[in-house]
Amino acid sequence: MSRIITVAAAQMGPIQKAEPRSVAVERMVRLMERAHKRGVELVVFPELALTTFFPRHYHQDISEADSWFETSMPSNETAPLFDAARRYGIGFHLGYAEVAHEADETGNVRKRHFNTSILVSPEGDILLKYRKVHLPGHAEYDPKRVVQHLEKRYFEVGNLGFPVIRAPMGGLDGINMGMMICNDRRWPEAWRVLGLQSVELVALGYNTPSLNMEAGGFEAHHLRVFHSHLSIQAGCYQNACFAVATAKAGTEDGAELFGHSIIVNPQGEIVAMASSWDDELITADCDLDMCNLGRTTIFAFDKHRRPEAYGRITGQIGAVAPEVWKKA
Repeated sequence: MSRIITVAAAQMGPIQKAEPRSVAVERMVRLMERAHKRGVELVVFPELALTTFFPRHYHQDISEADSWFETSMPSNETAPLFDAARRYGIGFHLGYAEVAHEADETGNVRKRHFNTSILVSPEGDILLKYRKVHLPGHAEYDPKRVVQHLEKRYFEVGNLGFPVIRAPMGGLDGINMGMMICNDRRWPEAWRVLGLQSVELVALGYNTPSLNMEAGGFEAHHLRVFHSHLSIQAGCYQNACFAVATAKAGTEDGAELFGHSIIVNPQGEIVAMASSWDDELITADCDLDMCNLGRTTIFAFDKHRRPEAYGRITGQIGAVAPEVWKKA
């Protein structure tokens, strides 16, 4: 009997800086209602889905940014999402900014800030938490930039690794599920760590601008979308898994986000794609048995991986120049 789950990428249009969380939550609840009518069993929302993408806004006093962060999950403001999950029998993935009081790597308990996502069961239980590892952007205000990208100012590098959980979802007794956030998708190491845990379904949220012209050079709009999709398709193919990759889209606080949410199968094929810059639900039936072909043939890790040759991947950060050839 096939292991099929019906999933949805719940793309969201822009959330403006002045809009309260209640506006975003109300929109997400409506998307869950639509998902229920279509027989969806798992809904994936974007990165930082409760607010505008606030890292584009500079606060000299970093504590002033705390208003963008959640101190608990669920909270009074996000409780309607958990209620909707129970009402409709739908699991969901949510990206948000998290503040936590916990020990750092030195053992010092302090207030810490993370770009976080959670996976929630249809009963409203938090099954898994992930904190973004690959933070792009910069930490200080850059006067040369038209739009700031201050993730390195407001977030710490995630400290939970890339976890995978096997848990019931929809009508299935167990699915191997993991998460990524935005820039993580561009790093093959992230996909491979999930793949080495036999991940079957990756939930991925992002907020990606349409233009990348701040550091010199030019990356055309169509290539921005292509590079995003290329990363996800390659990750799914090389690790024999599905991905539900959900964006924010449209013009948010004057900055354009490119959307193009997709659902990808283990062959690397896009099986559904958003076509608007607004709230939009795209769905697909994912037969998880499709994961078996790749992981038992080309990507049978136990037969073909050679970690003894990959030492540079974990032993080195920046690129180094190779040895210069000299004529003997």
